[in-house]
Order: sequence, then structure tokens, then C-alpha cells
Amino acid sequence: MNPNFIDYLLKVTNATACTEIEVIQLLWSGYGRISRFELENSSLKTVVVKFIDLNKATNHPRGWNTNFSHQRKVKSYQVETNWYQLWSEQCTEACKVPKLIGAFTEGNRQWIVLEDLNTNYPLRKTQITLDGVKVCLEWLANFHIQFLNIEPNGLWEVGTYWNLETRPDELQQMQASLLKEKAHEIDTKLNNCKYQTIVHGDAKLANFCFSEDGRKVAAVDFQYVGGGCGIKDVAYFLGSCLSNDELETYETELLDYYFSELHKAFDSNQFSLDFLELEKEWRKLYPIACTDFMRFLLGWMPTHRKINDYNQKIINSVLATL
Repeated sequence: MNPNFIDYLLKVTNATACTEIEVIQLLWSGYGRISRFELENSSLKTVVVKFIDLNKATNHPRGWNTNFSHQRKVKSYQVETNWYQLWSEQCTEACKVPKLIGAFTEGNRQWIVLEDLNTNYPLRKTQITLDGVKVCLEWLANFHIQFLNIEPNGLWEVGTYWNLETRPDELQQMQASLLKEKAHEIDTKLNNCKYQTIVHGDAKLANFCFSEDGRKVAAVDFQYVGGGCGIKDVAYFLGSCLSNDELETYETELLDYYFSELHKAFDSNQFSLDFLELEKEWRKLYPIACTDFMRFLLGWMPTHRKINDYNQKIINSVLATL
């Protein structure tokens, strides 16, 4: 571990010593790792450190080793640093995120030091109940209202990691189809919506940390946070944690729940905006957001399990309106 970073870590945590006790996760394509550090004689028992090495990595698991994709990742880590330094403090407990403790850069390497969420949000889930889905939807609703109609300065102009502008390689790889032809039109519909917010951009189940009782969550991984229509996060989240059959059965109930939580958060913030107009716009954009993500998958991994009959029906219904 870099001795200059260790000196910095001890300084910002007022610790006398530190030990890297666990590698939590390796970053995609070999760009670094996320680790837990134990501290001595600090008010913080542990912290989480995200170490990023921006020297070009070459071991992308799906072979997307282009300079364009490298530059996208470089920007994504800068955006995440900006998020924690400039934006994260605006999040309330209703859309909890890790607190920034410090950020250190040396050459092409950087370290982000964060609150360890394991203290109050120790659970990570790979499967989830309907109630668990609703807890995450509450987080998304509060997050989207917290940043409603705010310009995403320092973040991605258009959030989400599958945003068309940042994914030309995947679009090119798509087989010839009406969806490929209409990709830019779909993208424009989402980007031109009247009610914009800041979207998490990678709101999958794996990026939510649950409290012991399962009633609260915090979210992590803000590499693709940026401007956009909030329903994009919802479409992606539901697709990340529900099966084909579950989506068919519960989609309407869960969308209704998201919008009821959105309405509560909207009312508590006393906006001079028309919530019903917002809800109408975002509901209409939901199938378009689903289709937009399918466009990415069909270029990136056309055999992905999420490309199924149910999603194909959504794609067909959207294409029929264009």
C-alpha cells in the first residue's frame, strides 16, 4: 500500500495505525479494489477505501478493451469523487449514502475514504422479498425528489452506465433491427423529459446495503450518477432483482408504490411543481426506459437472461409507438 496514502489516512481519521483487513471487491476490468481498513485509536473503528488505478487496464471480462471505454471509466471515477466531495452531503437519511472522510490522489492513482456502512447497514442481498424491493424503491423516490430539477454539475450530464452516448461500441455490435434504428430516438425521448433529477445510474440490488431489520437501506457505487429521468433507475432496479414472472405479476404494484413514495417526498419538500404532471410523464417513460436498457444489453451481451419474452413484449410495444 502506498505510504503517502497511509499517512493521509492516519491524518484524516486521527488514527495511530491502520490495517487493511479485507478486500471487499475488485473493481471491474482491473482498475483497483475496495477494501476495509481497521483503525487504531480513532473514533472510527473501520473505514472503507476505494483504490483506483487509472493506468489503462486490459482484462475486461467481456473483451471491451477500447480507449473509448477506458476514458469512460476514467471519467466515471472522477464523477464518483465529485459526487462524494460536492453532492453526497445533501442526501438525507431517507436516501442514505456513505459519508466522505477523505480523498487522496497521487499521479494516476486515487483513494476515496468512506464511512463503513457495515455498522448500521450490514446486510447485502442476492435475493429479495417484495417488502425489500419496496424499501429500495423508497430510497430511490427520496433520492429523486432530493435532486429534482437540479443541474448535475460535476456529474455525468446524462447518468446511467448504459447511456447511449457513452456506449457506441455496444450499439455498433447490435444486430440490424428496428430497435437499433430507433436507439437515438428512444434516447432523445428520455433525455428531453420535462422533469429531470439526478439518477443513481447503477441502482442494482448489489449496490444497496440493508439494515439488520431490513427496513432501511443505503446505496453505494456512484460512478454513473448524473442527470436524467428518475424512472430509468426504477426500470433498471426492478429488472435487476425480479424474474420475468415476478415482473409480470408485481410490476404495476411496485410502480404504484414508487410513485406513492415519490408523492410523499414531493409534498414534504413543498415544490411549486405539478406532481401529477411529473407522475404522468415518468409513467409514460417507464417502458421506454426498459427498452433503452435492453438496447444496451442486446449489444453488450445478447445472451443475457434479462433478454426474455416479457421484455421483448415491452420493446415491441414501444417500437410500435415510434
